[in-house]
Amino acid sequence: MSRIALLLVMLLGAAVARAELLIKVTEGRVDAVPIAVVPFAGSQGAPEDVSAIVAADLHRSGQFKPLPAEDMLSRPTKQSEVIYRDFRVLGMEYIVAGSMKVQESGGYEITYALYDVSSEVKLLEETYRPPVSQLRDVAHAISDRIYEQLTGIPGAFSTKILYVTHNRGAANPYQLQYADADGHRVTTILRSKEPIMSPAWSPDGRKVTYVSFEDRGLPAIYVHELATTKREKVSSFRGINGAPDWSPDGQKLALTLSRDGNPEIYMLDINTKALTRLTNHYGIDTEPRWLPDGESLVFTSSRSGGPQIYKLNINDKSVRRVSFQGAYNARPDVTPDGRYLVYVHRRNGNFNVGVQDLQRGTFNIVTRTDMDESPSVAPNGSMVIYGTQDRGTGVLEAVSIDGRVKVELPSKEGEVREPAWSPFL
Repeated sequence: MSRIALLLVMLLGAAVARAELLIKVTEGRVDAVPIAVVPFAGSQGAPEDVSAIVAADLHRSGQFKPLPAEDMLSRPTKQSEVIYRDFRVLGMEYIVAGSMKVQESGGYEITYALYDVSSEVKLLEETYRPPVSQLRDVAHAISDRIYEQLTGIPGAFSTKILYVTHNRGAANPYQLQYADADGHRVTTILRSKEPIMSPAWSPDGRKVTYVSFEDRGLPAIYVHELATTKREKVSSFRGINGAPDWSPDGQKLALTLSRDGNPEIYMLDINTKALTRLTNHYGIDTEPRWLPDGESLVFTSSRSGGPQIYKLNINDKSVRRVSFQGAYNARPDVTPDGRYLVYVHRRNGNFNVGVQDLQRGTFNIVTRTDMDESPSVAPNGSMVIYGTQDRGTGVLEAVSIDGRVKVELPSKEGEVREPAWSPFL
C-alpha cells in the first residue's frame, strides 16, 4: 500500500456500531482504596439505585475497591448509626452512607455523607431533590464529588461518550450515538445508510461535529445541535473533508481538506465561514487536535516519510515535529492541561495507545491490545478511551493515563468505534 493510500485509510478509518455499552474493569490499581458504599435506605423499589450506581462508578475508575454489600457487618444510613469498628476490621478506609425518600412531587430527596474510618470524621455531606428522570444524574454527581474529595481530581462520571456504531444488515446500519460514561442511557443522534466518522464534542457539550457520507457517498462535515437536532453542513469541498475538531473557545473548527489538491490542515470560523489554510506541504497533513491554549494544535503528517505527530503555531504557522518513537505515530489527542500527548503508536506490527509527557519527554505504551485507534482523553485527564478489535469486532476500551487501570466497554450488539469523550457537562 502506498503512503498516500495508507494515510487516506487513516483519514477514512472504519465506521461502526449500535447499542448500550457494557462496562467491565479488567485491571485496577493494586493499591485501589477500599471503600464501603452502604446501600441507601429507601433504595429498594426506587427506579434507580443511587448507591449501587455510585459504587459501580467508583469501581470503574479503578482507583477504588468497593466492599460488596453482603460482606458489610452493619449498614448505617446516617452518622449516628455508623460503627467505625465494623468497617475498620474489614480494612475499609472510607464509608458512604445515605438515604432516598419519595417526595410529594413524585421526585426524591437524596442525602448522603462520606466518612473517614481512621479519623472517624465526616468529610462530605450533601442533599439533592431531583425528579425521577434525574436519579442517575444525581448518582454520577455524587460519584464526582466523592472522587474529587478523595483524589483532588474532578470526577468525570457525569460526562458522556460519543461513538459510531455499525449493525450489518440494518436499513440504516451506521449510527451516531452517545451514552453516559457508564454506558447507560444511549441516545441516537443520526442514522444513515452511509458511513459516519470522526465525531467530536463542542467545548460546551451542546453540539457535535462529524463527517458523514450521506450526500451521494461524498464526505462532508456537519455541525449538529443536540437539544434542537438542528444540523448544518459546514464543509463539502471537492475531495477530502475530514477530522474536524473544535477550538477551545468553540468558535472555530480545525479540519483536513484536499480542496487544493493535497490534504492540508485548515481552520474554519463557524460564524463567518471564513476558511484559513494552516499548512502547506507536499506531505499528507491530517487529524488536527487543538491544544488547550487555543493558539496551537497537533496533527499527523507524512512529511518525514511516515506518519508522525507535529505541532503547529496558529499565528505564525510554524511547524515542529514532536513524536520520535518509531516509524508510525498518528491520531493524536491532548490532555486538558496540555502536558500529555496521546496517540496511536505502531510497534512490532501492533497498533497501541502511547502517552508522551511533553514536559519530561518520556513515552510509554499503555495498552496491550494490537489494533488500537482513535484515542480520546477524559476531561479530567485521568483516562483514555479508544477503539480496538476483539475477535474481529470493533469494541471500545479505556485505560488510565498511567496504564494501571483497564476497562472494557463492549456493546451488546454490533460494532462500535470512533469514541469521543465529552467535556464536563
